[in-house]
Amino acid sequence: MQPQPVNFLKSLSDRRLLVAFLIGISSGFPWVLHGSVLTLWMQAEGLSRSAIGYIGIVTTIYAFNWIWAPLIDQFRIPLLYRLFGQYRSWILFCQALLIVFMWLISGTDPADNLLLVGLYALGISSVSATQDVAIDAYRVKLFSREEMDEKIPWASALAGAGWQTGFTFLGGTLALLLGGETFGFSWPEVYRLLIGFMLALMLIVALSPPTREEAQQPAAQGSGAGKAFNGPVQWLHETVVVPFAEFFQRCGLRLAAGILLFLFSFRLGEAMLGRMSLVFYVELGFSNDEIALYRNLLGGGATIVFSLIGAFINTRFGIIRGMLAGGIAMASSNLLYAAMAQTGPEPWLFVLTLIVDNFTTAFATVCAISFISYFASRTYTGTQFALMTSISNFGRTTLAAGSGAIVDGLGGNWALFFVMTALMVIPALLILLWMSGMLRNHKTGEGASA
Repeated sequence: MQPQPVNFLKSLSDRRLLVAFLIGISSGFPWVLHGSVLTLWMQAEGLSRSAIGYIGIVTTIYAFNWIWAPLIDQFRIPLLYRLFGQYRSWILFCQALLIVFMWLISGTDPADNLLLVGLYALGISSVSATQDVAIDAYRVKLFSREEMDEKIPWASALAGAGWQTGFTFLGGTLALLLGGETFGFSWPEVYRLLIGFMLALMLIVALSPPTREEAQQPAAQGSGAGKAFNGPVQWLHETVVVPFAEFFQRCGLRLAAGILLFLFSFRLGEAMLGRMSLVFYVELGFSNDEIALYRNLLGGGATIVFSLIGAFINTRFGIIRGMLAGGIAMASSNLLYAAMAQTGPEPWLFVLTLIVDNFTTAFATVCAISFISYFASRTYTGTQFALMTSISNFGRTTLAAGSGAIVDGLGGNWALFFVMTALMVIPALLILLWMSGMLRNHKTGEGASA
């Protein structure tokens, strides 16, 4: 997978790359709702680290969205399909459901009814996981096969930057400032106020352009099921079995298994750290306003720039070397958190740690999205993209839910915990080295090479 160098300014002048960035914001923002806001709300109510970590089990649903991904590829939502096409209609439908769950969770209290809060958080993550399938497929289908080598690394970079913008830079900063010391809104009020942000995201989706196929074949040609099937068995075969079988046939069993195992383990340490980072900052002595300023505003803004740098490195040196470098750098940056745990709340070290961490995380994210994009079929885009991201998310969500219990088991030894997260990337890098020969010689069969 060795993309050729491209002209930086020419690549970024493509309007579709701006769309990839803006739609990426919609993908990252729901993680504020079942992540940052819920974490700080539970901590303010006096719940334990273990409880805060375990509530993250709701994000396990991201690891299983491949099960209903064929539905997003095939089923046409009445009326919305006629207006916005296949994937944008699904994105808008999911965003409307997110507003409903935001309103519902704002009427609860984790101290009194943690189970109900967890169910609403599960609703948010389920809808968000469904939205991600539509967003990933929509982004890939904005580009032709011939543009994959040139455009996908940049689209992946801007999608990752958009995700970080939704999660930290805009959505996260706004949420923390509203619930912080300056504005002082309660966390239920924060959820209700963030509905306005979601409405703005819906407007962006509604104004985004159609995919290449939709532009050539306008979406206003009917609604309902996209394809007729003779019973559920044929539907299951055509929409689930065939897409997955095509992936394994095209890649070969060894390479396909290696790809999925690599994606499972690559960002596990980062996920463990990310789940507990807000708890760590507060325990270290930083206020909500300081976290919003340093982590969300400064760190999130830096991520956008770093994502573009990551894309440039990938187009210049290739995905394999990029992922090796990204994985090593990502693990090494976790050691700065261990240093923070030893020194206490030093703002300069906090800023340095965030800058390094955001650079390495953005770099690794661009590599991972580009890697998946090259191996996703153009015919079964949503389903296969969901399969690979689901495998990646299983390691990042289900296993990361135990991060709070690990910290408690270590007696609150944050430094040792962060060293452990740094070591977790080693198996993934060994798998990548094992696959490197196969990747260099592999052809996706649809215009992109490894």
